[in-house]
Amino acid sequence: MASVCFYFQVHQPWRLRPYSVFDTSPLYFDEDLNKQILLKVTEKCYRPMTRLILDLIESNNGNFKVSYALTGTVIDQLQAWAPDVIDLFKRLSDTGCCEFLAETDFHSLSFLYSREEFIEQIEAQTQRMQDLFGQTPTVFRNTELTYNNDVAHFINEIRNPDGSRRFKGMICEGVDRILDYRSPNYLYRPPSTGDGPIVRPDGSHKPFALLLKNYRLSDDIAFRFGNKGWEEWPLNTEKFAKWVHDINGDGYLCNLFMDYETFGEHQWADTGIFEFMADLPRAIFDHKPGENHFNTPSEALEQFETVGEYDVPHMISWADSERDLSAWLGNAMQNNAISECYKLERPIKDKLREAVQSGDQMAIQHYSHLMGDWRKLTTSDHFYYMSTKFWADGDVHKYFSPYDSPYDSYINFMNVLDNMRTRVETVVGV
Repeated sequence: MASVCFYFQVHQPWRLRPYSVFDTSPLYFDEDLNKQILLKVTEKCYRPMTRLILDLIESNNGNFKVSYALTGTVIDQLQAWAPDVIDLFKRLSDTGCCEFLAETDFHSLSFLYSREEFIEQIEAQTQRMQDLFGQTPTVFRNTELTYNNDVAHFINEIRNPDGSRRFKGMICEGVDRILDYRSPNYLYRPPSTGDGPIVRPDGSHKPFALLLKNYRLSDDIAFRFGNKGWEEWPLNTEKFAKWVHDINGDGYLCNLFMDYETFGEHQWADTGIFEFMADLPRAIFDHKPGENHFNTPSEALEQFETVGEYDVPHMISWADSERDLSAWLGNAMQNNAISECYKLERPIKDKLREAVQSGDQMAIQHYSHLMGDWRKLTTSDHFYYMSTKFWADGDVHKYFSPYDSPYDSYINFMNVLDNMRTRVETVVGV
């Protein structure tokens, strides 16, 4: 038996407008560019792919299942410029075959710099999932699948109002150097996290568990599908279904994790990516009838037992060949920019708290707006644009960046931070 677990990341950052050292405007973000990109991706990916997923769930009588993590930043943009996509996600939620995961609201690396901000962003994004889709997430994915043992321990200790543990587990990257000879196609557990909230039939508790990305099969769709130089091109559904089934004997869980923009944006429609996805459930079901199926992450955590520990003392991610933090923190510019950014957290929060305590509405408005701007700056994309990597990884960074060079990105970001420092010290109210 092979259980296929699809997870899609849906995210768009708030990109900055060109901002010089002489600029004094508090309007940092390029509204026109952000709207243009959101509408383009919506037309190419979000709208047609979400409709396709709905059709697949309905045509397969609920046996096809998926999961998503939506950041607060993409939700805000969709609500402003493409609200019909939010309605499509609501329809997906209503099917009972779509699970929404928890993550950081602003797609930030806040775990590394502020546990306070980390939990506040998780709570904000969780609230969005409850308000929009009527779901309280029970599985967590950290920004860019950044993960180590400390993240697992922290997430495992988050509690519901009744004191019970909120999260059943996490999803993260299956890294070869950590797995060693083992397969990513099982459930694993972090070291020393203890029991989780899932109860077995005998009344005992299952441990907090991890779903590991099968990056080879995921990347066959996300990166290699349209590559005519790939030895397996063209990839058809029968071939892929066989690869999925072949995990039997070395696992039972095929975790296919990828950016949602894979469909129509990274892999254009003329590659046949939509036709491939439309036929994939049939091929999975038909390859060995009765043996293969689809699960949401929560269902996988409930259905299977862990087989061992996934011990990750150092941070990993799903980015680049290194699968570490070097995509965001690999050079001095990136480290300086993010450190200076988080130095503003405490002053802004303190000023906002003082304004609330005093009841000064003008000051509350000023510092609330400033807090929102600062959180948009914590989005990991800003630091990704500053990467100076070369070769294949560098090409990927260039593809996503709106800047001519990583140095332009750094200078622009730091100019905005400088203005934000001035706004923190601005005297407002009475």
